[in-house]
Amino acid sequence: MASPTKLSHIVLQTNRRREMIDWYCTVLGADILYEAERISFISYDDEHHRVAFLDPGPLTERQADAAGLNHVAFTFGGLDELIANYERLKKLGINPHRCVNHGVTTSMYYHDPDGNQVELLIDNFASAVEGKAYMQGRSVNDKNPVGIAYEPEELVTRVRNGLRIEELASINA
Repeated sequence: MASPTKLSHIVLQTNRRREMIDWYCTVLGADILYEAERISFISYDDEHHRVAFLDPGPLTERQADAAGLNHVAFTFGGLDELIANYERLKKLGINPHRCVNHGVTTSMYYHDPDGNQVELLIDNFASAVEGKAYMQGRSVNDKNPVGIAYEPEELVTRVRNGLRIEELASINA
């Protein structure tokens, strides 16, 4: 059985995006890699993004004992491993609720028993340098900064027919 190779990133939903960015950049020694109207991405290492801050619009203030995590993401070592894990989970009745090619990653989103989102993904670039360059080269005017939805069974078929990981990065370009 394939397991993720690393914890990829966290996304925090907040009413105080600018304060959160400033605090995390200060505390982690991070840099801002990409910002749009309602989302920002930072990184403190060679990862294309480690922490994202999502502001979906006006939110009710969270209670002190309320959860605040949007999702947690885990990176697999390659496309074959992601597909094998998808098929293993499917046999167990665990299916993604959303699949998106974000350009920088190809991702499958699941809900855990508490309803938290868990993203299982692969990087669409051969190196961290290429992934960061992709993120830094994006603009607020990108046609679809969130990504393009896909059907997981179609991805399985394409992989079995020889889809190369390099082709995934250009889908959302």
